[in-house]
Amino acid sequence: MRIGITGHATITPETVLLVAAELRDLLSARGRPLTGVSCLARGADQVFARVVLELGGRLHVVLPAADYAERKVKPDNRAAFDALLAQAADVRVLAFPTSNRDAYAAANDMLLAGVDELVAVWDGVPAGRTGGTAETVGIARARGIPVTVVWPAGAARG
Repeated sequence: MRIGITGHATITPETVLLVAAELRDLLSARGRPLTGVSCLARGADQVFARVVLELGGRLHVVLPAADYAERKVKPDNRAAFDALLAQAADVRVLAFPTSNRDAYAAANDMLLAGVDELVAVWDGVPAGRTGGTAETVGIARARGIPVTVVWPAGAARG
């Protein structure tokens, strides 16, 4: 079972705990072997990646651009990002030289092309940004990919 993640990068520390618990329950109920596919963005993507690994699953990473780690990963998140990247069974870096909305959209497209289901850590608010959570959910639904929205009671964006 290959499950992809999309979700908000800015979630509160309390929400991280709530989302991790809900993801743990959700993913524990899915078939084995479990493979999680993530772009490893801060927030929902990294929470999902940690839970997949905690449950003994394999982590596949899609990075939007060659400069993603250097340009987009903030210093306070670098150790967490690097630790997850080091545990990935597979890492694909898209051919974009620079991280931008087009690169994010392409990464999400690659992610969706290789999953059986999408989990969205999403508050349900439409965004209108290319490569964002709302757009990714819409594309997945249009392609017939099952989407499970995770937004526990008390969750909040940071």
